[in-house]
Amino acid sequence: MAERRSVPSPAAELAAEFAGTMILILFGAGVVAQVAAAEIGDHDSIAWAWGLGVTLGVYVAARISGAHLNPAVTVALALFKGFSWRKVAPYALAQLAGAFVAALLVRWNYTEVLAQADPGHTIKTQGVFSTLPGNGELPVGTWGALRDQVIGTAILLFLIMAVTDLRNSPPLAGMAPLIIGLIVVAIGMAWGTNAGYAINPARDLGPRLASFLTGYGGAFRDQYGDLYFWVPIVGPLLGGPLGAGLYQVLVGRFLPAEPEPPPPGTEPTTA
Repeated sequence: MAERRSVPSPAAELAAEFAGTMILILFGAGVVAQVAAAEIGDHDSIAWAWGLGVTLGVYVAARISGAHLNPAVTVALALFKGFSWRKVAPYALAQLAGAFVAALLVRWNYTEVLAQADPGHTIKTQGVFSTLPGNGELPVGTWGALRDQVIGTAILLFLIMAVTDLRNSPPLAGMAPLIIGLIVVAIGMAWGTNAGYAINPARDLGPRLASFLTGYGGAFRDQYGDLYFWVPIVGPLLGGPLGAGLYQVLVGRFLPAEPEPPPPGTEPTTA
């Protein structure tokens, strides 16, 4: 007899989004704290830990909420995949809350190390929690960083749409979270220079709020003194739908209406 699957309640979906995003930030902000404050690791370890954090966060939440973990993903799915617009704001708030709580845990756990590396809690270690144009060092301004965030998030959503489209060639069962994590690793390695590849408003704003409330008075500004917090919010919210829309135009509309049947002998069975 096939197992009956109940529909998750709205509270369960929000709890899953909170938990999945929290796991993502625990690994992402945690690895940057190690590199920036303790000089353990390098750019590659940052890229890999962020990607693994995404993978693990998706595994946590996928069955219950779909594991968006990113308001840009949620908005894109509402625009192109029929996700309920009524759920968009609650999902985004749950994601923001998960990122905020995770950043507080990282901030607390690395209190001593951050204080030694940067006693004034300045822009020197602000990158542990949130992004900066040119990673705080290279000559990239606000508009260059905004451009980067639009492009980077468009790449992310284009590829998420491809990986999760059952009409295309999706990964084997249970492998999609790993592939999505590898997408984030690749974006970090190829698109991390201009703006630190936030590509997720919750990932940036939640930790930015946490750092501001725990001693980083300049958290909302960049190294030039300009208000910057809005860039990793607006850029992804523009880029996500752009990437999802491009997938639909360039690939999705040419795929068959129904997914291809599995090869003989590979059909799933139920007890």
